[in-house]
Amino acid sequence: QVQLVESGGGLVQAGDSLRLACTASGFIFSSYTMGWFRQAPGKGREFVAAAAWRVPGTYYSPSAKGRFTISRVNAENTVYLQMSGLKPEDTAVYYCAAGGGGISSLARGSVDYWGQGTQVTVSS
Repeated sequence: QVQLVESGGGLVQAGDSLRLACTASGFIFSSYTMGWFRQAPGKGREFVAAAAWRVPGTYYSPSAKGRFTISRVNAENTVYLQMSGLKPEDTAVYYCAAGGGGISSLARGSVDYWGQGTQVTVSS
């Protein structure tokens, strides 16, 4: 059975860094585009970052670009999201996502599997 298990969330102060991890099982990790989405209280789920499965490529939302870095280790079935310069507006539940299409497809919300989410809270 498919599982995406996120870890690394927590409470930090503005300007701090945090690294999220998502470990996958139950599907061929190296064949999927992996990404991160987030959902703030009272808002819809939004795309944050994605890492391609075949070509070493990454893509970021405007709010994440320059501050967040997505990486994946296929041998470990794990995708990471390194977040730096965190702001209170980054406060959200962060979800790991896997999609069988490309980066643009995942960024548009075409997701095959979701994780359960991990809370990130940034205090000012």
